[in-house]
Amino acid sequence: MYYTTLEHFKGLSGYEIDGTWYPRVTKIVEIKAKPALYKFYAELNNFAEGESVKKLSASEGTLIHETVEKIMIGESPVIDPSIAPSVNAFMDFIGKNNIQVDNDFVEKQVVNYEDRYAGTLDALALIDGKFGVLDIKTSQAIYRDYNLQTSAYMAALQSQFKNLQTRWILRIDQIKTCFQCGATLRSKGGRDKIRKPKIKNGVNHEKCEHQWSELKGEIELKEFPYWQEDYKAFLGAKKLWEWENEFWLKQEGYL
Repeated sequence: MYYTTLEHFKGLSGYEIDGTWYPRVTKIVEIKAKPALYKFYAELNNFAEGESVKKLSASEGTLIHETVEKIMIGESPVIDPSIAPSVNAFMDFIGKNNIQVDNDFVEKQVVNYEDRYAGTLDALALIDGKFGVLDIKTSQAIYRDYNLQTSAYMAALQSQFKNLQTRWILRIDQIKTCFQCGATLRSKGGRDKIRKPKIKNGVNHEKCEHQWSELKGEIELKEFPYWQEDYKAFLGAKKLWEWENEFWLKQEGYL
């Protein structure tokens, strides 16, 4: 990314905490190549269209994020109709599963003073008797890249929480399913995306005249207990990010 001034770089890339600037976890992770994102851009007419879809998609994801987090801490937010299927599925999910969150650690800023970075945690949670980091995503799948981000949170919290055991990704989405072939339709960022059915049923989904179900929420919770190797990879990504942004980091006095 092109930065115009040191303040521009610092504002987009990190946090000022108690008079010290720290790079942001999510900005560091951006240095890793993302083949799925490249494929997304390749499917569109031009780069500008991709940026527009991505921006709108991020806005929709933020709306789900904020609504879900309010519900987790016991609030009763007004639910935007556009995300109602996702939120209703989430409420049904937590009603059937033993998930508790620490209200003081929802959207909580955390700092690793030793390795010098900061991030904003979605939540600390107790799930089925295990205590750990809960990260909420609104993507169409759980990607391995998420492990870098959550490992950074785990490392930052180790000294504060000796009983921190694990981490989870909670994926919240909404889709329509074809009654005939089982394909799914996902609308995000003003763009419709049809995916092949996970199970082949003898129907050619490419030629199917799809008959879509109503929009339904989709919830996936996946645990990733072993974070140490992911953290080594995160520190590698951080080193590369520092190399890439050496000019600005030296101006800030970080390097």
